[in-house]
Amino acid sequence: MTTSQANIEHTNILDSHVLSNTSINNAGMNAMIIDAISIDDAQRAPIGLFDSGIGGLSVYLHLAQQLPNERYIYYADTLNVPYGNRESDDIESLTLKAVEWLHKQGCKLIVIACNSASAYALDTARKCYPQLPIVGLVPALKPAVLASKSGHVAVLATKATLNGSLLNDVIASFANPNSTVVTKYFDPQLVPWVEAGMPVEDETARRLRQQLRAFANEGIDQLVLGCTHYPFFKSFLLEEIAQQQLAIQVVDSGQAIAERVKQLLIANQMSATLYNETSTQNLSAINKTNVDIRLPLTFHATKYSDRLSALIERLLGQETILQYYSE
Repeated sequence: MTTSQANIEHTNILDSHVLSNTSINNAGMNAMIIDAISIDDAQRAPIGLFDSGIGGLSVYLHLAQQLPNERYIYYADTLNVPYGNRESDDIESLTLKAVEWLHKQGCKLIVIACNSASAYALDTARKCYPQLPIVGLVPALKPAVLASKSGHVAVLATKATLNGSLLNDVIASFANPNSTVVTKYFDPQLVPWVEAGMPVEDETARRLRQQLRAFANEGIDQLVLGCTHYPFFKSFLLEEIAQQQLAIQVVDSGQAIAERVKQLLIANQMSATLYNETSTQNLSAINKTNVDIRLPLTFHATKYSDRLSALIERLLGQETILQYYSE
């Protein structure tokens, strides 16, 4: 996935904070400490992630690997999942609500870890919060087109993503000029299958096996995973591709998104890594003695589910704080 696919605006959200300290008389020193507090607050602030369900945790795994010192707040709109079958206005409204909530939690950067939400609400969200870096997702079509030897790739995504302007703009501006055919594929049972634990004997798994063969028979050599739920069954796809001896590569955008977020944080002096490197000096200057030690991920859901905690732990391989959000 390239820079344009991540579609990130480089903005700075560092606000000035007023420091009242009668022991400091030098105006220059006072200004320097105010700047230190501003940067310090941004570096310690969490990163927000949003998806309609648990699919965005696939993006979190890439972020946590690239940025292990950061804290993360995840908002899952489990009350309204999935978004892929909803009308565009509905998706936009629900997405803006999620972004507003994450903004109120003090997030320094927000990742809309949902292709459907990015397709219909990313531009509006950025207009509503012009000083807040908001990262959206677009299926990793460009690298698939560049890697394709057959000139035929497939995008596996939700109906909303397949019909959205973000993907179709890339098809028109990049795939078509490169003489690459793009086949769109949608299966409404894939998201429920992931959230059910991806049983290999399920009918959905059988359809996936058949579809892989169909893709290969059509000459497709690149399969783009265009929904954040889908990387969780990437290993299933790779195993089936190997067993069937198919010439198909699987592409997802999680790694590229994490790399771009890392670059954005460093460029705007918001990286928690920078905070950890300078925290001793900064804490001494502003007369603080300790830093909160917290689990790296707090998960907020909009609807209670007695199986959600076990599902999250199975997908992540770690315990997390699970809270339920209601208006």
